[in-house]
Amino acid sequence: MSFSSKVKAELCGARLEKRCCAMAEAYGVLMYCRSFTPSEICIVTASPDLAWRLPRLFKKALGVQFSRLPPESAKGKFTFAIDEPDKIRSIYDAFGMDVGTLSLHVNLGVLEEPCDRAAFLRGAFLAGGSVTDPDKRYHLELATGHHSVSRETETLALDAGLSMKSAQRKGNSLLYLKQSDCIADFLTTVGAPVSALDVMASKVEKDMRNTINRKVNCDSANADKVVAAAAEQMDAIRFIEQSCGLAALPDKLQEAALLRIANPEASLSDLALLSYPPVTKSCLSHRLKKIVEFADVGRKDQILQ
Repeated sequence: MSFSSKVKAELCGARLEKRCCAMAEAYGVLMYCRSFTPSEICIVTASPDLAWRLPRLFKKALGVQFSRLPPESAKGKFTFAIDEPDKIRSIYDAFGMDVGTLSLHVNLGVLEEPCDRAAFLRGAFLAGGSVTDPDKRYHLELATGHHSVSRETETLALDAGLSMKSAQRKGNSLLYLKQSDCIADFLTTVGAPVSALDVMASKVEKDMRNTINRKVNCDSANADKVVAAAAEQMDAIRFIEQSCGLAALPDKLQEAALLRIANPEASLSDLALLSYPPVTKSCLSHRLKKIVEFADVGRKDQILQ
C-alpha cells in the first residue's frame, strides 16, 4: 500500500458525526472529482476506503444515493455516478450553486466554520489529492481541472493556516506543498494525525542520518589529512636522513623527527602526548613543518647543483 493510500485510509476511518462537516467533505469531493456538471456527477477513485465511505458520506450530507455503484467484485478503480436531474439539482441547491453556471466555483459562504474548511480540504484530498512517501521525498498536491476551484481552495487553505503553492500541469491546476512540516500540518488539519507523525518521524530519521553521514565524512576527511601530513613528514625525514643525516637538524627538530619515525601513523595530538617532556599540539606541528621546510630547501639546493 502506498503512503497516499494509507493517508486516505486514515481519513476515511473518521466517523461522520456532524452533518455540516459531512456536507463540507462531500463538497470537497465534488469540486475535485472526475466530473461535476448539470448532467452528471462522476467520482472515480482507486482507494477502496474512499469507495466504502462515499455512499455513507453522500447519504449523511445530502440525503442522496448514487445512481450507479461499482460492482462488489470491482478492483483497481471504483466509479460512482449520479445522472438523475432531480438529484443533481438538489446537490447544486444544497451548496447555493446555479445549475446553469458554466464554470465551477467554491461557494465560500457555506464553509464559514474552521471545521467546515478542514472537512472541505479533506474531501478535496480524498478525491483529487496525493502525497509521496516521505522516505523518498516530500510532495503533497491537490489537482483539479478547474482553475477557479483551485484558486478558491488556495484561499480556504490559507484561512486554515496552510500556505500552498500553485502550478499548472497537463491542463490541471495544482496546489502543492514540498516541505515536511507543511505537509504534516496539512495532514493534521484534514484529520490524519498518525500520517502527519509518520512524515515528521521520517524527517527526524533523515536529519539524523544526514548528521551521522556528515560526521563520518568529516572524520574520514580528517583521517585522510592526518595520513597525508604524516606521509609528507616521513618523506621529508627520509630525505634529510639520506642527504645530510638527522644530526643536521636542531635538537628539538631531531626529537620530533625520531618521534615521527617511531609513530608513522599517529596524529599530532598523540605525538604531542608522547613527547618528553610533553608539548602542545601546535608546538609539535610547528616543529614538523620546520622539518618539511628544511627538506624542501635541501631538495631545491640539489636541483640547483
